Amino acid sequence: MVPRPAPRSTPPPLIPEFYAGRELFITGATGFMGKVLVERLLWTCQEVSKLHLLMRPKKDVLPEKRLKQLKQSQVFDVIRERCPQQLEKLSIVAGDITQPKLGLNKDTIQRLSQVSVVFHSAAIVKFDEMLDVAVEQNLKSVLKVMDFCDQLPMIQVMVYISTAYSNADIPNIEECVYTTQMNPHQLMSIVDNLSKEALTAVTPSLISPKPNTYTFTKAMAESAVAERAQAAKYATAIFRPSIVVSSLQNPFPGWIENLNGPSGITVSAGKGLLHVIHCSGNKRADMIPVDIAIDTLIAVAWETGIDKCRETRVYNCCSYDNPTTWGEFKVGMLHNVRKYPFDTPLWYPFGFFTENKFVLTVAQWLLQVVPLHSIDFLCNMFGIKTSLNLATISKRLRTMSNSLQFFMTNEWKFNTDNVRRLRERLTPADSAILNLDVSAIDWNDHCEKFIQGTRRYLLKEKDEDIERAHSRMRLLHILHRLVQFVIALFLCWLVLHLPTLLTVF
Repeated sequence: MVPRPAPRSTPPPLIPEFYAGRELFITGATGFMGKVLVERLLWTCQEVSKLHLLMRPKKDVLPEKRLKQLKQSQVFDVIRERCPQQLEKLSIVAGDITQPKLGLNKDTIQRLSQVSVVFHSAAIVKFDEMLDVAVEQNLKSVLKVMDFCDQLPMIQVMVYISTAYSNADIPNIEECVYTTQMNPHQLMSIVDNLSKEALTAVTPSLISPKPNTYTFTKAMAESAVAERAQAAKYATAIFRPSIVVSSLQNPFPGWIENLNGPSGITVSAGKGLLHVIHCSGNKRADMIPVDIAIDTLIAVAWETGIDKCRETRVYNCCSYDNPTTWGEFKVGMLHNVRKYPFDTPLWYPFGFFTENKFVLTVAQWLLQVVPLHSIDFLCNMFGIKTSLNLATISKRLRTMSNSLQFFMTNEWKFNTDNVRRLRERLTPADSAILNLDVSAIDWNDHCEKFIQGTRRYLLKEKDEDIERAHSRMRLLHILHRLVQFVIALFLCWLVLHLPTLLTVF
């Protein structure tokens, strides 16, 4: 009798093994992506030894209290329920990315001597930030983090989290560090030696052809990392996610915690405040769920560590291979904010995109500025207190539209070869715990979870209140149709009586 061959055993996951016993250092851990990074490391790499989280000191708030507050974050609900001991691996490091040596003394640096992997995620993401602030937060901080890495005897990997739009002035974006229009050190010298007034005056010419100070300083930071990495004793990588949106699955479907980009549009439209935005509906909306982005980031650090590549490798983490458009996003978003309405919307959610600046301006005044300022005026006149300053909101809506229009009226072709090869390199066991596959995204399903998550996690609205929200939405829909009917009647009357009116005047 021929013996039956022994079944092949599945290769063990390589990535958790890489992180086992390691101490990691993370900046930006309290941000949207930073929190998910911490959660996914604790969940997928459970043998990791310690996560040191850099946080700015706060007056009258002890580090122990900040750590306790962080552990109570909603993002850690699953970990608190299933493996709460993992949260004991979190350690707060009081420091500041804008300070020399990150504001750390010798004793603290000594305490961090076992750190072997560093994730630099902290950044200022305001698109129109003053150039000196953006340089301080996004460029100088990178060099200070790398100075800190030089002092770590066990350091092996430093990953810088940039953005896929750092080179948004180029239509076809490769996975490489592009030559910048000036040396990062020249830029820092200019910023340090000019007055605020002079710097404000020359900022447009300095950052051109970049659309804003955010993308400009991110590109400069990439250049600084690549230059500095040539003499570093550790391997470096640059991670470029596109527009990061709510989670696909982890820590739970639809988790979202910020109002940047699509989530800001969604909340404003769902609350009946935003009705028009400067956008090309047929352009690709390159969005990436936060859990896919973070799982890819974790794998990037692993590959960087095992390959020990002397050249800085760049990873474009995008959904280019599984695209959706802004028009599809708008249709799905409006459908789902009506299906899962937010509490107390001001008006029925409706709206449109336009590329025509004249139409945009007229529509903004008719649909947003005049109604919001009128309601604000009436509330003040009758002494009605509201939790919202509608006049301020009106201004912010226009600012949001202006800041996003460049990214919503253009599209880019992203090369993702490095991410694709990384995905193919994972063992089946690694792929079972880390999702790097953008082709698995069903954008219609994701949009529905996005709206549910926005309602539940961002706006903190209770699921049991959904019926009351539906009742209000039905009432607003009736009012919306009534107003449309009245306007239509008025326009018909105007057309019919136009000859008479012209004769009179």
